[in-house]
Amino acid sequence: MFTAEDRERVRSRLLEWARADKLITGAAITGSGAHGGEDDWSDIDLVFGIEGADPMTVLGDWTSRLQGEFKALDLFDLRSGATIYRVFLLPTGLEVDLAVAPAAEFGPLGPRFRAIFGEAAERSRPPRSSPRHLVGLACHHALHARACINRGKVWQAEHVIHNLRDHIAALACSRLGLESFFGRELDSLPAEVTVPLQAALVKSVDAGQLRRALNAAIRCLLVEIWNLEPGLAVKLEPVLREVAR
Repeated sequence: MFTAEDRERVRSRLLEWARADKLITGAAITGSGAHGGEDDWSDIDLVFGIEGADPMTVLGDWTSRLQGEFKALDLFDLRSGATIYRVFLLPTGLEVDLAVAPAAEFGPLGPRFRAIFGEAAERSRPPRSSPRHLVGLACHHALHARACINRGKVWQAEHVIHNLRDHIAALACSRLGLESFFGRELDSLPAEVTVPLQAALVKSVDAGQLRRALNAAIRCLLVEIWNLEPGLAVKLEPVLREVAR
């Protein structure tokens, strides 16, 4: 597997390529490496501003380079607006997440951004789901989890309860000013949140275990709704208690 030295060597090489690429107007380190938060398991996250070329053309050229020098496999692409993220895997187990954006959109969407060269534009962070929206999703999942259990669709029930638990954790993060995206700060949640949520973990697809996990999740959900909006909790609690009965 890769070492921190391997990671730094690969990143330095990629930034060297970027400086020599006339289509690239700026480069930045993102993720945990932006401000010294890396550990032995961190991957490489880079974003490039480009001008005068189609982003997919640039990514195609960089894919060939990574395949040629590092034997990299391109795993998948993600799009966010005009920015395209391509994820690579090296034989050492090192992941390289490479993003390309038009020069006008090369800039930070959060604190994990450190420009190496080029001028970063000011950008507005896309809005996250509101707590009220998360409550609605969580209630929807609670109802559907009960239906799945009663229909004997145990694997679907497990899937829905898992998502319900994620929404509850996101609500707690929102309340406490933590980042829930991709579970980034779930480990910073206090024990008063995480200990009750442990009971909402599905231990098996036995119907009794699924009901136990669903009931625990609903109890946790009600705590978050009361913290968020007591008036809404008064209206929802009778229904959710009935679902958990």
